[in-house]
Amino acid sequence: MEVGVIEEDLEFIAQILQEQLRAEIPSGEYFQVKCAVKKDQLMILTQHPQGVSADTENIFGLLEEGLRSLLNHHGQHVEIFLRIAGVKLPYAKHSLVLKASQAKAEEVGEFEVSFENERVKPEVQEEEKLDHSSPFTASDALMDDQSSTDILDESEEQSFDPMADAPDLSYYTTLQSRRPSKPIVLGIVVAAIAILGGTAYLLTRPCVMSECKEIQTAEGLDKSWQRLIQTAKSESELTTVQQQLGKATTALKTIPSWSRRYREAEILATNLSRHSETINKIIKASGAASLATQESQTPANSAEELKARQNLWRQAIAPLETINTNNELYGWVQPRLAIYRAKLRIVNQQLQVEDKWLKKITAAKNVANVAMKQEATAKTLPELQKVQSTWQVAINALTIIPKTSSVYSEVQKLLTEYRPKLVAARDRTTKLQLAAKTYQQAIENAEQAKRYEKQNQWQAAVTYWNQALKIVKQVKEDSLYYTQAQTLIQPYSTSLKQAQAKLQVANSLQQTQTDLEKTCSGEVRVCNYTINEREIIVWITPEYEQALNSSLNQGTQNTVANITNYRQSLQQALDIISDNANLAVIVFDAQGSQIHGHIPTR
Repeated sequence: MEVGVIEEDLEFIAQILQEQLRAEIPSGEYFQVKCAVKKDQLMILTQHPQGVSADTENIFGLLEEGLRSLLNHHGQHVEIFLRIAGVKLPYAKHSLVLKASQAKAEEVGEFEVSFENERVKPEVQEEEKLDHSSPFTASDALMDDQSSTDILDESEEQSFDPMADAPDLSYYTTLQSRRPSKPIVLGIVVAAIAILGGTAYLLTRPCVMSECKEIQTAEGLDKSWQRLIQTAKSESELTTVQQQLGKATTALKTIPSWSRRYREAEILATNLSRHSETINKIIKASGAASLATQESQTPANSAEELKARQNLWRQAIAPLETINTNNELYGWVQPRLAIYRAKLRIVNQQLQVEDKWLKKITAAKNVANVAMKQEATAKTLPELQKVQSTWQVAINALTIIPKTSSVYSEVQKLLTEYRPKLVAARDRTTKLQLAAKTYQQAIENAEQAKRYEKQNQWQAAVTYWNQALKIVKQVKEDSLYYTQAQTLIQPYSTSLKQAQAKLQVANSLQQTQTDLEKTCSGEVRVCNYTINEREIIVWITPEYEQALNSSLNQGTQNTVANITNYRQSLQQALDIISDNANLAVIVFDAQGSQIHGHIPTR
């Protein structure tokens, strides 16, 4: 329909046209004007009481002029009718088409006057010839041409009367003369004409006098809202819908407050804004979720990054949680909300694990600080062993943190710092352990040497003293046992020398004993002996003396000489043994009498 007006606008047009007639026609106060729309045409029905004179041409001209001032519709068809109050059938009609310039109207037909269904030429204007028996209905059309017939629906038999609710003016049928216009009516007319000029801009605003495409568009969107969101398959398509809603809402806001459709526009704008706000929440949530998903493609390098992702998922969830179950978009929201919450739970779990690793790192740092304090004062082997153990605890706490953790890089940095300290503590402990072991071995060898000395096992004593001295000299200078080891070197050296001297004496006595054994041995044992630190005592055995005496009693002079020589040889052998042992030798016969003695000369 090209007619861009609604009921309120029609009433307004009728009021302005009626005031214009009252201002311009002497009997205008008795005219009534009504507007209606039928078959895409604007109909202006004007009626007056019987007996009121009506200049048809002047009335049509005034109404046409008023319409040109009020309407701006290009190609708008208008039908103007004149009738007597109480008679439904008009007696005159004027048709025109408004042009875009609104400077003038193109007339489609001449003035027409009719009595009942008969066409009358415009020059035959006898308004007094009226027929009250013909109603103004769809079946009783005024004109027989197609333009007039189109006004009324041929399929309708019911009456169509825009003046049905107008006051009854039939009581004016006896009026004989024109009554002068009242001053108050003339004032209203003048005011209306002034308003026409001053409100030209206001009347051309959206939805004031013209058709309201803004509301039509908004109503269409409001009705098709559910279908649009149901067919949308992605956030980008929802964005397109939101843009349409925004454009329609902006257009509605251009409707001024003096429009009769302003309240309707407000309600529509509120509805569309509510729909747009819901979509905006979804788009906002989708944007946060997309960013969180993108950042989750790579492992987090820190707990701060995980917290940032947690915040993004919360931003995605928060706007969706405000959309209730009755909302048209809840079916769109529900599955996404479930996914976003699941993603948030995963991040929360990761943060819990990361918190656990952070606590491990904190504990490891605290233990490392304890180890450094212990290391600064440790001197004994147990203290160094404790330092080593403490460093090991700190490192063990860090090594269990997996590579997937966001703190793994920090873990590696700490391990790079702590492991060399553990190695140093271990080396220091090992050295001290070795020094302690060496020191202890030296002491144990010295103790063993002393035990052999008590047993006069000088060879073994010399061996252990020698080992003790050699081991104690191996204690390193950087060892805590170095000072103690140095104090043992001198006494161990002295003990070794003494043992060596004892060994030499023992060895000499052993040789003397061997020599004595050889000298005293024979078929008949020649002698027995004892050795002490100062002398060698030799006793001639009774058996040997008896054998010698027997030989002397039975032998010749040569035998006596031989025995004498043998005794001298024995004495010489004992003197040599005495010199070698550096011990005096005393020889006794079997009766205990000393028969020889020798003192070494050196």
